[in-house]
Amino acid sequence: MNQEICLVATLPSTPRGARAARALAVAQLAEHRLPFEDAAQVVAELAANAVTHGKVPGRDFRLALRIVPGPTLRIEVSDTRREFGPPVAAEAPELGAESGRGLVLVAALATRWGTDHGPAPLKTVWAEMDLASPISPDRGFHDPVGRSPVPHDA
Repeated sequence: MNQEICLVATLPSTPRGARAARALAVAQLAEHRLPFEDAAQVVAELAANAVTHGKVPGRDFRLALRIVPGPTLRIEVSDTRREFGPPVAAEAPELGAESGRGLVLVAALATRWGTDHGPAPLKTVWAEMDLASPISPDRGFHDPVGRSPVPHDA
């Protein structure tokens, strides 16, 4: 499969590492002049899950962003806690639950998502986002945290 690697980064399995994954994704996608708002949210959710559910003391998690034919953005977050994979289908949490919405959000934003295993003990949760879909000219080119907008062609 022909693919362009945008980013591969190994980050600590800490909340700071999860925040760094999101920031790296935004910077890299903006540099490639790609919409990043939804992708940043997907990265944030998958990285938070890796840090929360996939953490093994002394082991990091990996973030990979790839552009594959379509064009499609493939987001991969890998950790070493294979036995704690996400559910097959993302279901909304019970009313009043304080967590459990991350994969529902990933499912809503991504075209497809899933989990790959191997080699042991590796688990990779991935999401793909169709870059050919029409988006609003205002959507995805401004940093949602309020930094300067990224210039783009209208």
